[in-house]
Amino acid sequence: MKKILFLLGITCYLATANSQISIDTTDYKHAEQFISANITKKYYTSWVNPQRVKGADFFWYSISTKNGTEYIKCLEKTGEKSPLFMQKQLARLLSEELDKEVSTYQLPISSIKVEKDGSSIQFKAEEKWYNYDIANNNLSNYKKEKTQKLSAPSPDKSKVAVVHNYNIWIKTGNDSVQITKDGTQTYGYAVSPSWYSVKNIESDSDHPLELDINWSPDGQYIIASKNDRRQARNLYLYKALPEDGHRAEVREYERPLAGDSIVATKEFILIDVNKGSYKLLDIPAKATFLPYGFNWTKDGSKAYQISYNRGYQSVDVFEVTTSTGTTRTLFTESAPTYVDPNTGDLKILNKQKQLLWLSERDGWQHIYRIDQESGELINQVTKGDYVVRDIKYVDEKNQRIFFTAGGKEAGIDPYYPILYSVRFDGKGLKKLSPEDAHHTVFFSKNGETFVDNYSTVQEPNIAVLRRSKDGKTIAHLETGDISEILAMGWQKPEPFKVKGRDGQTDIYGVLFKPRNFDPTKKYPIIEGTYSGPQTIRAPKTFYRGLSNDDTPLTQLGFVMINIDGMGSAFRSKAFHDVSYKNLGDIGGPDKMIAIKTLAEQYPWIDASRVGIFGHSAGGYDAARALLAYPDFYKVGVATAGNHDHRSAKAWWPELYMGYPAGKHYDEQSNYFNAKNLQGDLLIVHGDMDQNVNPTASMRLAAELIKANKDFEILLIPNKDHSQVYYDKYLIRKRWDFFVKHLHKLTPPKNYQIK
Repeated sequence: MKKILFLLGITCYLATANSQISIDTTDYKHAEQFISANITKKYYTSWVNPQRVKGADFFWYSISTKNGTEYIKCLEKTGEKSPLFMQKQLARLLSEELDKEVSTYQLPISSIKVEKDGSSIQFKAEEKWYNYDIANNNLSNYKKEKTQKLSAPSPDKSKVAVVHNYNIWIKTGNDSVQITKDGTQTYGYAVSPSWYSVKNIESDSDHPLELDINWSPDGQYIIASKNDRRQARNLYLYKALPEDGHRAEVREYERPLAGDSIVATKEFILIDVNKGSYKLLDIPAKATFLPYGFNWTKDGSKAYQISYNRGYQSVDVFEVTTSTGTTRTLFTESAPTYVDPNTGDLKILNKQKQLLWLSERDGWQHIYRIDQESGELINQVTKGDYVVRDIKYVDEKNQRIFFTAGGKEAGIDPYYPILYSVRFDGKGLKKLSPEDAHHTVFFSKNGETFVDNYSTVQEPNIAVLRRSKDGKTIAHLETGDISEILAMGWQKPEPFKVKGRDGQTDIYGVLFKPRNFDPTKKYPIIEGTYSGPQTIRAPKTFYRGLSNDDTPLTQLGFVMINIDGMGSAFRSKAFHDVSYKNLGDIGGPDKMIAIKTLAEQYPWIDASRVGIFGHSAGGYDAARALLAYPDFYKVGVATAGNHDHRSAKAWWPELYMGYPAGKHYDEQSNYFNAKNLQGDLLIVHGDMDQNVNPTASMRLAAELIKANKDFEILLIPNKDHSQVYYDKYLIRKRWDFFVKHLHKLTPPKNYQIK
């Protein structure tokens, strides 16, 4: 009898918990309002991205207001603002020219170029180019010089490097000189297939190509690649819905996968433009997917290449002397795990004949000064338990470096980039960003001023113009307007901090409360995930806190959460390395602790009903969570997931999982763990995804079928990696899946997002 009463009690409790929430079409309409594409239209942003004009004493920018788009001119020294041009007058002229009504604040213009005296602008409108004489209010046709396909002009525009039939030519006026003569489609110069290139397998033409030409500042030399595609391998897509007819098409694209032993490679040549000759540089041929770049000295006498080796455990810095064509290894940096190409940087100090180098060699990312002749360390410029995020500007005359860093100030979110300056010798450190917020800065060309955009997830962006030497505000530029968002009932995300798996490390995240929040109710919680180690998932700016996939789900009675566990970016090297050869961890131990800790603190969080969703690496995470932690995560939606790290482009998994592909690839593959599924899983993929091939999801489905597991799969036709992410049908199906399996309710039938 006691057992019967106990079971009745449990049944009544569950019925009561579920009856606390009801979902209908009205709720879906609320959720639709908060989709990123909709809600951001109500945020009249103050984001200032200054467009500097060479030789001018001003910059210009555009902002979104309640009226529409406004174009602003701002004096660099004083911050004094004025209209860039009279928009009403230009609208009238465009109405006459285009023979249609043109609104003052919805001008159909793009690719704007402003003259240095501010007297006129050139722009594109409906595929035509125009010149607008501001002072005389005159609109005229503008003949823009056509750019030849696969061409790159010299810095002074006197010469043009052109690739034709996989060989390089130099054009000077009407004269052309052929530099290389042995280039072929599979072993050609200065071109390689675009990352986005997908072509019909029946086509005889090559893929759309991208140019790889690097001019020296003085225009005397070119460094160009020579790409060996002779053994490049393809991946394939099945286009079931072609544009014409009823026959499906097979599309192909060149793509190495993690662990491939044979891949396309890249070499480099140095061209002496005046002599019309070239030389193969003594730089080892490396996989085309490995990142590299050339930095030139101001006089063009030397070029430095940051060249990562496969597996990313080392990077070589090569020095090319252009007068002789000789190459030497200036220095090599290595690490037991990996040298991160996402954070590496090299700056040339031309006057001092030195280099600035970003490195994590002491366990934190810092700035190092290197002697340009010997490659030896002069000094470590920054030190301490904090992370240098980026070098923003270098003042060689006064020997100061301006950089952003996170985690230096106690009590401030370590993910906030704060601007500092420091002398080359590491002394005289100054903090230039006074606000506890996320700062994005843009320096003037002379470095005397900078535009600072700062915000938090709770406070909209403010843009100011500041003086570089002390950070003093010269002028307030803009403040974001969120009045319409607040009127819609938007609730501010709530940042939090908890201790991680080791009981010592701080883990940060953001919590989103549901609409019509009632602390007496119990709400299921859903984690929006992306544990790719190159970034973080929890928003730090107002825009990211507003524009996301989490907020719409709060309108459907869910608590939403983003957590950045160990293994993610922008912390110490040790913190970051938790994910090395361990992507299957997905930060799970920290995330589960965070949710449990918050559920103890807030009784309205129901930690027995936890969902998770993500895209790309986040799609892997979502499925992985249900397979690796099945007792905790109950419902998951995995879109475009790279469910085995050998199923996607080589550069990403080899960075974090290592090369060659070892046993740990199998152990952390969702394919090999499909038998562990207990919860409810929806797998989604676009059939034209050339970033993560649909094979990844289809193979996971095959393993789940083999293990006789219940799941759902949705293949969306004619959608690639990005398109499927924004697909309205997918968004609705994700809502439906969580409503059905976490709320245990029936979602509105066939709701259509407009």
